[in-house]
Formats: sequence, C-alpha cells, structure tokens
Amino acid sequence: MPAWLSANLINIAILAVVGLAVALAIRSMVRDRRAGKSACGGNCASCGACACGAAAQRKASCGPGGE
Repeated sequence: MPAWLSANLINIAILAVVGLAVALAIRSMVRDRRAGKSACGGNCASCGACACGAAAQRKASCGPGGE
C-alpha cells in the first residue's frame, strides 16, 4: 500500500486541490443564495433567457416580480 500511495501522491494532491476548489465554489453559491443574491433579478420582462410568452404566463412561471 505505501508503494501505491507514493506512486500516486501527485494525483492525490491535485485531486484534493480540485475538490477544495469545487467545495469553495459551492459554498459561495449557497451563501449568495441565502443572502438573496442570484443570477435572476426577477424582472422577466427584460430577461432574454426567460422563455415566457404572455404576461400572465410570465408572472406564473418566472417567479415573483415577473412582469
């Protein structure tokens, strides 16, 4: 087992660094979400990504603040 560990030490270190970076990114996203920050501003009328049709649909499917 020590031979395998020493042979793969660099791979294990790189995996640990990448895993830490992913964990910190997820942590940041969760904190932003809890603080009310998100990519969606809630204004579907000016959102180019929202595929809502009529104003009634926009309010129902795009969340609060959809105009």
